[in-house]
Amino acid sequence: MYQSGASQYQKVNVTSEVLDADPHRLIQLLMEAALTRMAQAKGAIQRKDMEEKASLLARVSEIIQTLHSSLDHNQGGELADNLDRLYDYMVRRLLEASSRNNTEMIDEVMGLLLEVKTGWDGIRQEYLESVHGARSENDGSGENRLTSHVSA
Repeated sequence: MYQSGASQYQKVNVTSEVLDADPHRLIQLLMEAALTRMAQAKGAIQRKDMEEKASLLARVSEIIQTLHSSLDHNQGGELADNLDRLYDYMVRRLLEASSRNNTEMIDEVMGLLLEVKTGWDGIRQEYLESVHGARSENDGSGENRLTSHVSA
């Protein structure tokens, strides 16, 4: 019963965060969800739960495809082109990782996505500062308060 209640709370929490999110935050949420799913897929491989692994990595691929489709090549120029190729590589690498049950390949994709997310986090902070004229999401100590444990 506790598991069911906790799961329902988590779904409501994620839903409310998504509904309140600006476009920059939505991208962060997608990246966080992909990173979470990849970590879970690694655990599924270690437990030899191939059905769960396949489901999780399929969801990660969908998330990366969503990130891919959100690229604006007119505004993004060379950066969008580079991300286009990187997202394509990530999806291909995940397919290979899934077929080989290779956690190192998943680690590689996690590292690449984390690097992209780190850059995106900085862009979002600049966006918030330009919109609000203040560091509303940061207390000035350098610690970003936008931590989330999304598992959507």
